[in-house]
Amino acid sequence: MAFNIEETLSKLSVIQKIKLLSGLGWWHTEPVEEHGIPSMRMSDGPNGVRGTRFFNGVPSSCFPSSTGLGASFDIDLAYDVGVALGEECRAKGCHILLGPTVNTQRSPLGGRSFESFAEDPTLNGLIAAAYINGVQSKGVSATIKHFVANDQEFERFSISSDVSERALREIYLKPFQLALKHSDPWALMSSYNRVNGVHVSENTWLLDDILRKEWGFKGLIMSDWIGVYSTAESIKAGVDLEMPGPTVMRGKAVERSLAAQKLFISDIDDRARKVLELLQKAYASGIPFNAPEEGVDTPELRKLLRKAAADSIVLLKNEKNLLPLTSESKVRSIAVIGPNAKYAFSSGGGSARLLESYTVTPLHGIEAGAKEFGLDVKFALGATTHKLNPLLDPYITLRDGSGKGALLEFWNESPADGFATTQTNLTDGLKPCVWSCTTKVSNCVLLDGVDESKVEKDCFLRYSTVFTPEESGTYEFSLTLAGSGNLFFENKLIIDLSTAPTPGDYFMGLGTAEVKVQVPGLKAGQGYLLEVRANNHDYVKQVPIIPNWGGLRLGAVKVVEPEDALKEAIDLAKSTDVAILVVGLNHDWESEGYDRPDLELPGLTNRLVSGVLKANPRTIVVNQSGSAVTFPWINEAPTVLQAFYGGNELGNGIADVLFGKVNPSAKLSLTFPKRLEDVPSYPSYGSKGQEHGKILYNEGVFVGYRGYQVKNLTPMFPFGFGLSYSTFEYSALKCSEISAEGKFTVSFTIKNTSNVDGREVAQIYISDDEASLPRPQRELKGFKKVALKAGESRSVDVGLDREALGFFDERRGEWIAEKGTFSVLVGASSEDVKLKESVDLKNSLTWRGL
Repeated sequence: MAFNIEETLSKLSVIQKIKLLSGLGWWHTEPVEEHGIPSMRMSDGPNGVRGTRFFNGVPSSCFPSSTGLGASFDIDLAYDVGVALGEECRAKGCHILLGPTVNTQRSPLGGRSFESFAEDPTLNGLIAAAYINGVQSKGVSATIKHFVANDQEFERFSISSDVSERALREIYLKPFQLALKHSDPWALMSSYNRVNGVHVSENTWLLDDILRKEWGFKGLIMSDWIGVYSTAESIKAGVDLEMPGPTVMRGKAVERSLAAQKLFISDIDDRARKVLELLQKAYASGIPFNAPEEGVDTPELRKLLRKAAADSIVLLKNEKNLLPLTSESKVRSIAVIGPNAKYAFSSGGGSARLLESYTVTPLHGIEAGAKEFGLDVKFALGATTHKLNPLLDPYITLRDGSGKGALLEFWNESPADGFATTQTNLTDGLKPCVWSCTTKVSNCVLLDGVDESKVEKDCFLRYSTVFTPEESGTYEFSLTLAGSGNLFFENKLIIDLSTAPTPGDYFMGLGTAEVKVQVPGLKAGQGYLLEVRANNHDYVKQVPIIPNWGGLRLGAVKVVEPEDALKEAIDLAKSTDVAILVVGLNHDWESEGYDRPDLELPGLTNRLVSGVLKANPRTIVVNQSGSAVTFPWINEAPTVLQAFYGGNELGNGIADVLFGKVNPSAKLSLTFPKRLEDVPSYPSYGSKGQEHGKILYNEGVFVGYRGYQVKNLTPMFPFGFGLSYSTFEYSALKCSEISAEGKFTVSFTIKNTSNVDGREVAQIYISDDEASLPRPQRELKGFKKVALKAGESRSVDVGLDREALGFFDERRGEWIAEKGTFSVLVGASSEDVKLKESVDLKNSLTWRGL
């Protein structure tokens, strides 16, 4: 369908134009159907396409977390992942994907650190550009976010990121700038926070002067969800679309601002035009409007998911060449141990979470890989490290026996006296519910997925299911609510959250704390009735601007005595040829909404690792986390892998690396420090680092590996580090002369000196030897992933430009590359420099823009 923007805009009334400037519910734009303007659909990324439902949505493919994809250093893989996400958007009738995230990882404590690609702006920006190009090749808009300096979750709506313009330009704006230079994102999302005292959503300097005028961004700017705090100011600054709907800061407020001449019709036209420009692209894509949502599950997609999982795994140590495990390894038995082995932690928490179409746990992946070699695999938990009790999803069935899951019923009025209190009569003599549904999950985030034509926001609900444990013993049940209510086990009250419940982090910090209770004597294979009765009245009063029906989270775990679990794991490790320890964090520890307090592995993890390492020197440690953690036992561990959150195929990806089907080639996308105090942003970060509503970016441009180098601190593992089953040799570095425009080529040779085919990530760092102000010792400015057969050599060429030489001069308000000598360093990591050469810039260069 042909869609003429200016002709359509001219036909719209002022009220209709204003309507376009805010969302319709959580995931749609407002339509003006009488003028052929349908509602565009959007969906959360960045590692999957959830669709339009938090609750009971269509299952989706989950790719590795962005730190994992960044660790691949693979532009082609990032593009392919983008294409797959674009195809899933099309299947779900989605026109706008809310990703990628490119906020620089200022600290590994950041709750959303796993959502961004790297601590380095070059890696961050170039991987993002490939991802964007892949998504948009399918006619789907990518949305690069969160612009800008949105680097912590503490007070994220109000905190001011107080940062020098130089650091802002070189570190925090740079990945956005590079992504715009190497791709053309059709949308951008402004961040929640302030920058130097001004909220980004009303920051004309950032959104208009830099983004639109200086960089030439032509796309739509939307707010983060409930991230608009003004009317005239946000519209003047350039935020086209307030999300979600219904509007809070626009609508009638815009009409009043027009009457007061704080805004003019031309301002409304400018914003509405951007919405229509994106709509024009949506029409051109051929993606239908208001389409039914479908999943995607093909052999080709599963292959890509598995490749992405394996290629995001970093081999940190392999001192005794224990890996790969092959038929020549003389291994007959394997002990799989650890709290992350039996669960598939596919992604971090918050808006990145989705309902996976399927998952493969590390235990299942290892079992499948071992089966090919006829190896015996046994499992032991070793330690519990969950922050919240594990969900019940695998172990629940409907009361009527018709299938997996639970029944959720809703009433607009209490269906019985004392329904959601401790005095509840547990008979089924309740009034008929106004609406019900089944669900396969025990974490019900009721932001959507409820029939709002029948169920009022202020409602009562009952969640009932049958829990069937795998093992006999005492179980600890837990309940968390957005609202108030109680949990009943076999018609007996066991958890009271109706009498002054303690507040907690659940539901954006407005739900209750998790309450736990132990129930002894459960028998394996026997079903037990669980029932939650609740109302969300108190919760709804707290969050009137976010329409929802509250929610609940129900968990359970078998109670194990910590010392007994440790002993069982250590005894198993002693009795087997090889032990594979799978430990780490999960989506409850790393999530949107809160930051981590420290870099420690939870619970008794470190005791478990140390004990197993002592019991069996042939132990492989697999750590799973979205960001850095500390390993106090690292010197005792000969074999260590970093797995990140690996998506659907996490388990198979780990197994492919362990058993040699895939030669690891990933490199760390962020530094792993020895201790929290070594992190460059320490202590000016998070709740303990804030100064009356602001965070001082005291480290300036010395973020990530730059900070370790300038302070001469040795990290546990440096940025860009990663081993392979192959070995590589670098030679013959040559650099062309720098052209008048600042372009030059770095050429060198890489040889695979092993008898194993492999891939190497060659990294190009630049050092300004004659800078007029303090600069990092070296900065990543290019990289190339090279596949080499055993014994093969290949010449590598990497083109660089003035971006590789310049810094931002705050005095002049422009970029400058000063004439003089620069060192070109080529290596296998930020600390492992293999080759060095010098180039001369004959004349200084200055510029603005891309």
